[in-house]
Amino acid sequence: MCTTCGCGQDEVRIEGVPDDRRHDAHRHADGTVHAHPHRHADDPDEAHTQAKEGGTHWHRLDDGTWHEHGHEHGHTHAGALIGGLGAVHAHGVPPSRIVAIERDILAKNNAFAGANRQLFADRGLFVLNLVSSPGSGKTTLLVRTIAALAGRVPVAVIEGDQQTTRDADRIRATGVPAVQINTGKGCHLDAHMVGDALAALPCGQGGLLFIENVGNLVCPAAFDLGEAHKVVILSVTEGEDKPLKYPDMFHAADLLLINKVDLTPYVDFDAAAAIGYARQVRPDLPAMRVSAATGEGLEAWIEWLLQGAAAATAARDQSVLALRRRVGELESELARRAPATSPA
Repeated sequence: MCTTCGCGQDEVRIEGVPDDRRHDAHRHADGTVHAHPHRHADDPDEAHTQAKEGGTHWHRLDDGTWHEHGHEHGHTHAGALIGGLGAVHAHGVPPSRIVAIERDILAKNNAFAGANRQLFADRGLFVLNLVSSPGSGKTTLLVRTIAALAGRVPVAVIEGDQQTTRDADRIRATGVPAVQINTGKGCHLDAHMVGDALAALPCGQGGLLFIENVGNLVCPAAFDLGEAHKVVILSVTEGEDKPLKYPDMFHAADLLLINKVDLTPYVDFDAAAAIGYARQVRPDLPAMRVSAATGEGLEAWIEWLLQGAAAATAARDQSVLALRRRVGELESELARRAPATSPA
């Protein structure tokens, strides 16, 4: 269970990554492999105490740390309000401990996100985390975007859904590589999942990587994946007051796309009001109005993407040049300090 929001995360499947190759995989005594989020204790005595108090199993991993997962019997329930996301229950764990675990989970996620971000920077990738409610048209917009980018910049996609590979299949039909992450009962992607998916994704130097998150305007706001920007998509078939109802997501986003604007004559939606509400949450939030069906507004969106991709590649190139310059300086310094050889 994710202690941050209460969703289940023990059914994650990533295309091309066997369970026993995932970073969070644990091999049990009977030889079976179970992958699930975990935490560690550095001290086995502490682990034993926590096991008695919290009704949990601890296992020593190969690196000497201890790994915890819960009993299915003899437990009690404790609830706590976590990050405004509602009551989270854990077996035999007091509320104060739940808060501590939640902070630990986000800290671990941020560490993985930092590693992802460095990898993206090293490859010169412009990475976007696409977030929205279910049914906002993310995948359709992504397919249309890929078609507009064809031949201009490399593109790869990580798809997140609770079940099926339907969206990844749609992306692969365009000729672009895609990896599906199925989160099972989980309601968001985390940086750990994305890092594992990268191992199965043929993603080279430069270009764009889109991460299409699970449809949810709550939990994905809290999880950094290492992306350059979160792009929140709001369709005209939803209420324009969504930014006020789900402020964390709109505050975390760096761009708002109002999608399905071709349907505006047929629905009761005020795009200007929606943008105004979003800017009550984040005053400097840029907004674009687009239609995946007709292509309206896509020129500005594509230009924004191309500029971001070019900037990411330029930053990578500057970093490489700076590294080469530093290596040259060190080599010169070593040569200067080296003792002169005597003539034979």
